[in-house]
Amino acid sequence: MAGASPATIAQNTQDMPPPYWLALTGPSGAAERPRRDRGREGYAAAMDARELAFAGAATLAKMLADGEISAPDLLELYLDRIARLDSDLRSYRVVLADSAREDAQAAQELLDAGERLPLLGVPIAIKDDVDVAGEVTGCGSGGHGPPVASDAEAVRRLRAAGAVIIGKTNVPELMIYPFTESLTFGATRNPWNLGRSPGGSSGGSGAAVAAGLAPMALGSDGGGSIRVPSSWCGLFGVKPQRDRVSLEPHDNAWYGLSVNGPIARSVADAALFLDVTSTIPGPEGGFAAAAATRDPGKLRIALSTKIPTLPQRVGREELAAVEQAGALLRDLGHDVITADPDYPLAQLYANFLPRYLRGICDDADAQAHPERLEARTRTLARLGSFFSDRRMESVRASEERMNARIQSIFDDVDVVITPGTAQGPSRIGAYRRRGAVSTLLLVAQQVPYFAPWNATGQPAAVVPWDFDGDGLPLSVQLVGRPFDEATLLSLSAQIEAARPWAHRRPPMS
Repeated sequence: MAGASPATIAQNTQDMPPPYWLALTGPSGAAERPRRDRGREGYAAAMDARELAFAGAATLAKMLADGEISAPDLLELYLDRIARLDSDLRSYRVVLADSAREDAQAAQELLDAGERLPLLGVPIAIKDDVDVAGEVTGCGSGGHGPPVASDAEAVRRLRAAGAVIIGKTNVPELMIYPFTESLTFGATRNPWNLGRSPGGSSGGSGAAVAAGLAPMALGSDGGGSIRVPSSWCGLFGVKPQRDRVSLEPHDNAWYGLSVNGPIARSVADAALFLDVTSTIPGPEGGFAAAAATRDPGKLRIALSTKIPTLPQRVGREELAAVEQAGALLRDLGHDVITADPDYPLAQLYANFLPRYLRGICDDADAQAHPERLEARTRTLARLGSFFSDRRMESVRASEERMNARIQSIFDDVDVVITPGTAQGPSRIGAYRRRGAVSTLLLVAQQVPYFAPWNATGQPAAVVPWDFDGDGLPLSVQLVGRPFDEATLLSLSAQIEAARPWAHRRPPMS
């Protein structure tokens, strides 16, 4: 049933046994749950509507299963908030109200029949570089083609878990920049400050979750595009291990740099996403939710503020966050040292830039109307065209040697902690009149800590930490060994318990 909507699932799951995530969604059997006859006022009484919007995917899944809220009522709550708030934020490129209502009703029928699916009835937003059947995949561009016929594999898995796809979120053109503005779809704004960017390229997803316009969203990350908006919107974001979450039908996007992953309000929410979308076999019962509830034990942790790329300024508050994180982790019983990965500067540039630029070139060539692309997008695509297929094979072949050097620090530590971003988010329109190369040089100074881990392919997460002097969120980044999302989730959950963040609400909410 991978890829089936709740309406289809309702006809095919009558005899399924209770699966591993039962603990997340309450006791099985319709007879054991409260009757769903309370009506809208009764549901509203269960939790203030505004708080309900910020409850997060895991909590909402349990409330739906326990009959504390209905799937149609929950969807309408989010649709109402989108109608009231998103004209200012522009987090969504399109809201799929009609199909979402059909799926929410079908999900409710499943819930009433006693079915258990991990995200049954929970609305999820999808970044607009990921295919949703019947919709265009806009990629922030006027050059896109017609509606696609099929869901991407990640969307199929979310639907199979019972999720209700609420809409597609805005991105910069071809997901190039860590800010979300395009000539075709305008600027997406940060709910913490409407004059600032939420980051990018998953900026629409970050803004939607931060403002309570979706409980969780799918993002993608080819150089920080999940971690940037998560950092600047005060959310928990995970760049999973390469190939953990399918990119199909866009496999090998940006020559292995890009991955799909969650932007979420809590560690538990992100773990739920990873368990239902993971394509890498793991322990029976799902690795992520178990990790998020497990004590991480005593870990060896390295604090590193060394910039992996050319020297540049890092904000005092961003540096202080790393020191504060180190102090907290020592108090929690971990062995904390100061040590830097061995970043080979020339090798990193020689490996990352061809993959990034050739990836942009390939994406531009794939547009139905490439002549409609923005001028600076066409410039970067032309630069990418200079890297031949043979050159790209050579670049990928050199990856293992580079990885061994960068990852050697993990011979001695379990996790590396760095600043999230080096600076706060840019002002809306700050790069509007700049060319492609100058824009890249400037935005790279804001987010230097993320790209190396796309090149190596290993997992990394950002944990909300504090606010900067402008009242905007900032984060710290946690980097784990290859395939070791579990340690990152366990440690992030421990930090979350010590320094909760999910209660924070932006002014635009």
